[in-house]
Amino acid sequence: MAQMDRKTYWREVRKRTAWLLVIWFIVGYVLSIFLVEPLNTLKIVGVPMGFWMAQQGSIMIFILLILAYAIMMGKLDRAAGVEEDAGTTAPPSQAH
Repeated sequence: MAQMDRKTYWREVRKRTAWLLVIWFIVGYVLSIFLVEPLNTLKIVGVPMGFWMAQQGSIMIFILLILAYAIMMGKLDRAAGVEEDAGTTAPPSQAH
């Protein structure tokens, strides 16, 4: 696969990061704070949805966002030809 140039790579990084931040904002602020009262009319296993989103749901979504970021960046790094090799370490410093 052809390697992409640096400008295209960073444009993709910013675009993907921006989308994940939008999801984070919606879950973290909109659903967990601003819309908590309307969501409380819904119940999940007897617990109000607004409370559940603020206490458990947002944490689960944040973990999924971290996983999605790692997977997406791994694929992008491979497409750009800048992925790290598994099991390798950085060369020792040459400083004297």
